[in-house]
Amino acid sequence: MRKIAVALLVAGSAVATPALAQSGVNPVFTGPRVEGTLGWDHVGAGSSVDNDNDGSDQNIDGLLYGGGIGYDFAAGGALLGVEGEITGSTAKSDRRAYDDQFGFGRVKTGRDLYVGARAGIMADPATLIYVKGGYTNLKLNVLAGNTDTQTDTSFKLDGWRLGAGAERAISSNTYAKLEYRYSNYGRGQIDYPNGATSARFDVDTDRHQVVASYGIRF
Repeated sequence: MRKIAVALLVAGSAVATPALAQSGVNPVFTGPRVEGTLGWDHVGAGSSVDNDNDGSDQNIDGLLYGGGIGYDFAAGGALLGVEGEITGSTAKSDRRAYDDQFGFGRVKTGRDLYVGARAGIMADPATLIYVKGGYTNLKLNVLAGNTDTQTDTSFKLDGWRLGAGAERAISSNTYAKLEYRYSNYGRGQIDYPNGATSARFDVDTDRHQVVASYGIRF
């Protein structure tokens, strides 16, 4: 799945490249911005884990919600930008046991922090096609074994994110965009209720998201 996601991102970038020669960056796509985001969130065991686990809940799905900020500027015929985002999700495990091969027991997704960069070109004067990438940190909140009561124990996972999308100018200072992104988390640690933390350890957790955003530029 990870190789497929990366291949799709590379292919999308290659298809969009001819548009670079057609026009420069429309100024309405530059400057500082804020946006709200909603979408589909899927977290699951990575490619190094056998997903055939007799029906165990190795994948969790939910509604992603949150917002972000960014700054974009023209660089020749391309647009470059930096951005940050904080999101939450309703995705949680329905399993009542801690021994599932998803690797984290019964958990609910907590906040996700992302910081990264993007680069894009104009498909037409009102449409930007872009790719993005950066660092992401996911928190998984541990749920009590046979209840829906959240404990104070959590996993914090570090990883990277790649994405691609299309942004459409609605007016001179508003826009909408649709985006796919793939994240992989390779390192984690446990935060305990007493404030102690575990040593960092290896994990392999995948995340797929399809999101829509509405934003305002200043």
